[in-house]
Amino acid sequence: MKRLLLVAALCWSSSAWSARTPFQARCEDTIGAAVVTLTSRDNGYSIDNSVPFRALTRMKQEGSGASFVLGLTRTESRISFALDGAILTDPATRSECVAPKIAVTLAYQPIVIYVGREFLPGTCAYQQILAHEMRHLKAYLEHLPKVDRLVRAALKTRFAGQPIYAPAGQAKRLLEQEMDGGWMPYIKNEMAKVERLQAAIDSPQEYARLSKVCAGEVQLLVGPPKRNKR
Repeated sequence: MKRLLLVAALCWSSSAWSARTPFQARCEDTIGAAVVTLTSRDNGYSIDNSVPFRALTRMKQEGSGASFVLGLTRTESRISFALDGAILTDPATRSECVAPKIAVTLAYQPIVIYVGREFLPGTCAYQQILAHEMRHLKAYLEHLPKVDRLVRAALKTRFAGQPIYAPAGQAKRLLEQEMDGGWMPYIKNEMAKVERLQAAIDSPQEYARLSKVCAGEVQLLVGPPKRNKR
């Protein structure tokens, strides 16, 4: 995180002072340290065989240029945070300090794997489509802990266990601004990087392979290419 909203407004660590002021000493010795917790969860997945492939094609809503979507893996990421923390005020300097308690949650909504209704469970085509969608599921499940580790380390570096300082009456407001305007976009961007992995799974080579599997089962049901597996 290179640029955040509070750089000019807040002094976040004791390095800003050549020696501790009495107020700084009181804050650091009595109010405690910043605490950041991060929780991530994927909320599981389910398989839905009830939607026809033409409806899945409409659900995808992307101008990929392909004709058919035979299976689709869908979820949405959710990011939330909660702020708390004790505050000490120094009337003499018109400043305050806060030991923030920041709780960040990263989550996926329950992941739904769709396989077109036309492809009956147990058939070769169904198993091929499902295997492809399971690759998408794996990409989601492996990406979340990577984001967890990255964000956890960045937050730890940012707050470094120290109380933070601001003009009187502004610490929590400015902290909220930093979370909303700096950290939330950063985390959303990291979560969204999984879509690059998903796009790589849906390569033209993979579409071509799927169009030829199972001795023509797919072609028989959906017609000739062009088609899109997802």
